Amino acid sequence: MDLETGISQNHVKRESWKTVLTLAYQSLGVVYGDLSTSPLYVYKSTFADDIQHSETNEEIYGVLSFVFWTLTLIPLLKYVFIVLKADDNGEGGTFALYSLLCRHARVNSLPNCQVADEELYEYKKDAAATGLTPKTTFGSRLKSTLEKHRVLQRFLLLLALIGTCMVIGDGVLTPALSVFSAVSGLELSMSREHHKYVEVPVACIILIGLFALQHYGTHRIGFLFAPVVLTWLLCISAIGIYNIIHWNPHVYQALSPYYMYKFLRKTQRGGWMSLGGILLCITGSEAMFADLGHFSQLSIQIAFTSLVYPSLILAYMGQAAYLSQHHAIDSDYSIGFYVSVPGKLRWPVLVIAILAAVVGSQAIITGTFSIIKQCSALSCFPRVKIVHTSSKIHGQIYIPEINWTLMLLCLAVTVGFRDTTRMGNASGLAVITVMLVTTCLMSLVIVLCWHKNVFFALCFVCFFGTIEALYFSASLIKFLEGAWVPVALSFIFLIVMCVWHYGTLKTYEFDVQNKVSINWLLSLGPSLGIVRVRGIGLIHTELVSGIPAIFSHFVTNLPAFHQVLVFLCIKSVPVPHVRAKERFLIGYIGPREYRLYRCIVRYGYRDVHKDDMEFEKDLVCSIAEFIRSGNHEPNGTKADLESEDGKMTVVGTCCTRTDGIQLREDDVDNIESAGTSELREIRSPPVIQPRKRVRFRLPDSPKINRAAREELQELMEAREAGIAYILGHSYVRAKQGSSMLKKLVINYGYGFLRRNSRAPASTLSAPHASTLQVGMVYHV
Repeated sequence: MDLETGISQNHVKRESWKTVLTLAYQSLGVVYGDLSTSPLYVYKSTFADDIQHSETNEEIYGVLSFVFWTLTLIPLLKYVFIVLKADDNGEGGTFALYSLLCRHARVNSLPNCQVADEELYEYKKDAAATGLTPKTTFGSRLKSTLEKHRVLQRFLLLLALIGTCMVIGDGVLTPALSVFSAVSGLELSMSREHHKYVEVPVACIILIGLFALQHYGTHRIGFLFAPVVLTWLLCISAIGIYNIIHWNPHVYQALSPYYMYKFLRKTQRGGWMSLGGILLCITGSEAMFADLGHFSQLSIQIAFTSLVYPSLILAYMGQAAYLSQHHAIDSDYSIGFYVSVPGKLRWPVLVIAILAAVVGSQAIITGTFSIIKQCSALSCFPRVKIVHTSSKIHGQIYIPEINWTLMLLCLAVTVGFRDTTRMGNASGLAVITVMLVTTCLMSLVIVLCWHKNVFFALCFVCFFGTIEALYFSASLIKFLEGAWVPVALSFIFLIVMCVWHYGTLKTYEFDVQNKVSINWLLSLGPSLGIVRVRGIGLIHTELVSGIPAIFSHFVTNLPAFHQVLVFLCIKSVPVPHVRAKERFLIGYIGPREYRLYRCIVRYGYRDVHKDDMEFEKDLVCSIAEFIRSGNHEPNGTKADLESEDGKMTVVGTCCTRTDGIQLREDDVDNIESAGTSELREIRSPPVIQPRKRVRFRLPDSPKINRAAREELQELMEAREAGIAYILGHSYVRAKQGSSMLKKLVINYGYGFLRRNSRAPASTLSAPHASTLQVGMVYHV
């Protein structure tokens, strides 16, 4: 399936208010599940070890003031009003910022980039909106510096990968923390001896059920997500209002920044260390930006400012009002969330909290799947199996290997820590690291993409960077108390990403250095000096120009090939989506009578790849359209067809052309008698027991010449005979004289990842019965 209609939804800003409000309602379940459940554990984590709740209430008022201003400055000011505007054609997240910078500064790490990629609609839309050339002197110097120095480009990629790895680490920690905190409400309903034997098993059962249901897709139960989060937000805000009125109506005074000063003056080092707990009030803020592609800026802004933000502030004020009148702490949970809930409401609130925690966990799990797909598309993660769980909702995917890995790690964290304090320390470090990365990348976006004065970028990075650095230092000091977990997980994932990316680049460089000369091909003649058998041969290659070494290797050992050869390159470009009408780049290799074509299929990093049958049909139809449209140039031929990098033509998929060639395939027993006054048909001659009867339906005008008709006839006969996929299976080894580190990375690290990741055939969705692999040893 190819969800071409699921392209960026950024256009909803121009649609009706009804549409915007509907999206705002739906965003509650997808975007705000994690952020809305933070009141479950913020106060408990803050008052765990470093500070004590005293009769003067300076601590609780200071914490409330910190929570209020942190929620106001980071999610509201930074994300809602600034970062959301840095979308990549409607998409958000760490890789969206990196992709945006790649296009404006040409620092793309993908090796097979082409000038033709810059003619894509989403490239041009950027150029029309902002211009690709910075207008400031400093911006121009920064752009040229980034383009000249490979070290800076690698550092930029490393920064994006660190943020991505921390998001994956958050995907492990957030479900454990949210579910465990929600289940901890049981402690008020049973004895401490019984509680410690119930809490962990119940949390583990819920987590196992959550991950086990992932393969069904969130669209089946997604309609419940928004009502659950809405009910939870209304519930905590109502309880907050009750606590404020009943216990301390003057708690609003604590919103003054003066109470932050009093708090730090009294608690000093303990207060600074407790910031790691206060930090948890903004967990899930990054989801507003990361999930932007499913909604719109306006819908996310409306949902946060009108409902989520006020509800969270009321909830935290209500808890503070209750605690300000209750100082006798006789157990650990007396400062938690559930103790401030009226006794008669605790069981209903517990049920709603567990459901809200599951919804929040689902959002981060789905986000983890999405970001790994983006990394894999940009050659920064090993190929994995990607299952699209919905044919209607764009972006609903499931990755089995990642799902079960996350589940095992999540259970290990739950069983290993067994308390929210250490889980909170771990989650806080992951969250604040992602935010720091976003701040750094945003400062570059302000200069290079928005073309603002460097003063604005410095103000942005100094203001928000200072706040986040303060929280980062408070989280890092808890390294031995749980914060080591996201560091360890991120380090492992970062090593995997860097090894895969390095190995992929070296493999591509080998392909480029060993590609076959066009002169060698021309010397073979139209028959290529071998037997040409019926059918179409698709030779998969990463090269966008030249003839891959696999071709000469195959011909040397088996002197027979198909009558039509297509050198197929499936590549990702640094834009979220490629429109269907710009999907294919097609050109000749060598003279026209050789029947050798190059086809480059371009996908964005959030695009869905087609299945094999639809892909084959689109490919053949696009080649036919290229043959037809190529006849109207001077002298009937392209001037540069015999060059190695011949002229390529942009051709769309079948569904985008109403006035071009249409492909029709019928089983031999179901051939209809065709007759139409509008379209002429070229039919292939009858053959003995064909598998399919193929017809090209041609428009009346413009007319096509005889050579093109013969070429189309041959393409039809080849399609009827079937398509064979020829894939290179490379054994990558470090060449002699390489350093010990390179041998370790290539021979063992990259080799292990290649053996345990999906083969290129899975990317093509090539049927096994039609696939042939040609082995080669690559010394890189």
